[in-house]
Amino acid sequence: MKILILKLTTLLGLAAMLVACGNEAPARTGSAPAREHLVEVHRAELVNAAIERVRTGSLRAKTEVKLFTQEEGRITALPFYPGDSVKQGEMVAQLDDALLTAQLQRARAELAQARQDLERVKSMAQRNLVSTEELLRRETELESARAEEAILATRIGYTRMLAPFDGVVTERLSEIGNIAQRYTHLLTLADHSTLIADVTLSELVLANLAEGYAVQITIDALGGGGRFAGIINRIYPNVDPITRRGQIEVALHPVPPGARPGQLVRVNLSSTSGERLLVPFIALRFDQVEYMYVVGEDASVVRKPVVTGLRIGDQVEVLQGVDPGDMIVTRGFLGLTEGRQVRVVTPLSERQET
Repeated sequence: MKILILKLTTLLGLAAMLVACGNEAPARTGSAPAREHLVEVHRAELVNAAIERVRTGSLRAKTEVKLFTQEEGRITALPFYPGDSVKQGEMVAQLDDALLTAQLQRARAELAQARQDLERVKSMAQRNLVSTEELLRRETELESARAEEAILATRIGYTRMLAPFDGVVTERLSEIGNIAQRYTHLLTLADHSTLIADVTLSELVLANLAEGYAVQITIDALGGGGRFAGIINRIYPNVDPITRRGQIEVALHPVPPGARPGQLVRVNLSSTSGERLLVPFIALRFDQVEYMYVVGEDASVVRKPVVTGLRIGDQVEVLQGVDPGDMIVTRGFLGLTEGRQVRVVTPLSERQET
């Protein structure tokens, strides 16, 4: 009896399922419409703007000379210390020259003897009492004696070291009484009346600069946040092929009181105003080359390779590839490809303002 009831229950269930299948609506054959691709855009426009750049450097003396001995001997005078000012031509070091002076006296005596010998031989040559060879030999001896005298006089001059220009002693590396070997570094002399700073810059910035260009310089050590006048003295001809950076030489003009070599300076470089095509930096894409997405009049996207210039804040200068008036995509890059239809929406920042 139980088995019969179970079979009837199963048959009734199957019948209900068949009825349900017969009443089911037919499946839809069409696909759902594609979702719109939303983007935010920025209209590229020419802007009259000047570019300012601040670069740091260190001051150094334009002229700095290391004074080396050209003779050897005991140091008998070394009157100046670091920080002392010296005048051009002033004696800054003296070596013992007693031995060279004695040698010079002997050379002068030999020179006088050579002159007398030559005069005597010339007198005899006029009477044909000596040969021509003897006369030439005496003339050679006289020239050799003259050269020896000149050599010793020059060597004695090397024992006195004179300041080559007005400056300040920055190093003193020995003391009186020490024996200085030849080519020993005794002093360093610097001209602090002209201070310069070497500054490295991008090749794109260098293109807008020229020698004689006026700049503003800030020296942190002097405090007060004041700016001092400077001028570009030199633009070095080479650009590093790896970093694409070059170097300029900026001179303080005039040198402010308290400025010293080694101090940190900030050089403010401001280019002349000009029309520049600026777009938000976030619009710039990278894929082996730089490019941007531009929305055309038919709402389709075009990928345009671009050449960029300087980055100014959150904007970048576009030199080639984009024209004024182009609608540049700034948001909505996920899944964006060339030729895709998009819908331009108001940027979120503008929606929040309204």
